[in-house]
Amino acid sequence: MLKYPLILIHGTGAKDDTLFWGRIPKLLKELGINVFYGYTDAWGSIEDNAKLLQLRIEDIIHKTGAEKINLIAHSKGGIDARFLISTLQYGQKIASLTTISTPHHGTLIADYFLNNRTFQSSLAKRILPVLVKIFGDNNPNIYNVINELSINYMESFNQNNLNDPLVYYNSYASAMASKKDDFLYSWAYQYLIKNAGENDGLVPVKSAVWGDKFQLFTDSSRGISHGEITDIKRRKIGVFDIPEIYRKITHDLSKNGF
Repeated sequence: MLKYPLILIHGTGAKDDTLFWGRIPKLLKELGINVFYGYTDAWGSIEDNAKLLQLRIEDIIHKTGAEKINLIAHSKGGIDARFLISTLQYGQKIASLTTISTPHHGTLIADYFLNNRTFQSSLAKRILPVLVKIFGDNNPNIYNVINELSINYMESFNQNNLNDPLVYYNSYASAMASKKDDFLYSWAYQYLIKNAGENDGLVPVKSAVWGDKFQLFTDSSRGISHGEITDIKRRKIGVFDIPEIYRKITHDLSKNGF
């Protein structure tokens, strides 16, 4: 059981609901953990989502009386959380930040689309912002978000968002074993394996490393894709039962006094 409440923070193109997080919230609640969602936007900028998180945390602290909060963030959610802690100077209210498959050093997939003529065409720029509104964001900005995940942007981001010594940082990632693991990520996996090495179909493993501790979840016969690590498929992935990964993560946090 954790000392502090826990907020689950999603990444790009996702919404906080039981579909996205699968069986994970149920397991965590059964462990006696006070679990909340971050309710950030699917296509919100780092700064905008960090400000939404700030409001959400203030509300949770007010309702629970907790002094601090634990954060578990998937993908870009980890970057949103780091901005909250560092740029918005919110570290005094954050006990720990656990990032999962977060592109701390950017991803070449973002760079690919930034340099893709079709993606950058005037037609695409008219259509895509309309399409992403299905996620319910008030002000989605798909082009800005993708730029924020690029290699150069994240290099600058890291220089300006140093870790807060008040916060415990740790990170996890998964990796696909082959393009057959998850059809949705097949193309991106192959592109990254040639240009950035081991990856989950969206984020290179080396980009997901951050903080005091890092662990990789994969298997030579069947890996775990970027989406599967959130238990979105609600079933065992190869040798992995995804909710058990989160049991381990929270157990380790508990041992460290969080």
